[in-house]
Amino acid sequence: MAKPGLDSHDRGAKVVARALRDAGMEVVYTGLHQTPEQIVETAVQEDVDVVGLSILSGAHDTLVPRTADLLRSKGLQDVLLLVGGIIPEEEVPWLRERGVAALFGPGTATQSIVDLIRQNVRRSQDAVSPGTSEADQAG
Repeated sequence: MAKPGLDSHDRGAKVVARALRDAGMEVVYTGLHQTPEQIVETAVQEDVDVVGLSILSGAHDTLVPRTADLLRSKGLQDVLLLVGGIIPEEEVPWLRERGVAALFGPGTATQSIVDLIRQNVRRSQDAVSPGTSEADQAG
């Protein structure tokens, strides 16, 4: 979960991060004022399945495509890119064409975000056979 650009309003990002954590997901919150380069570097270091961007500043038209391009350039095209915030409806198709899997506006139920992630991220579940923990496989 990241707040790219100069946007300092992070309540929504923290609410979503907490909801994901409460749903059993590991969440890394990078904090405020992150560049796309910093966000993608964290994604690489943390081996993430999802990158969530929270943008309320109106800079989504530059920050989101830049983040998507960097994810692809680092070989992370399978990472689910989600965006939340104030996004004009007419810009949603344009952002989806650039690699955004889903966009969430104000008032979105956090359970719908949890459900979307669970439906679209299978890597961790596929890596561990049923009845076997990751610790069992590592040992």
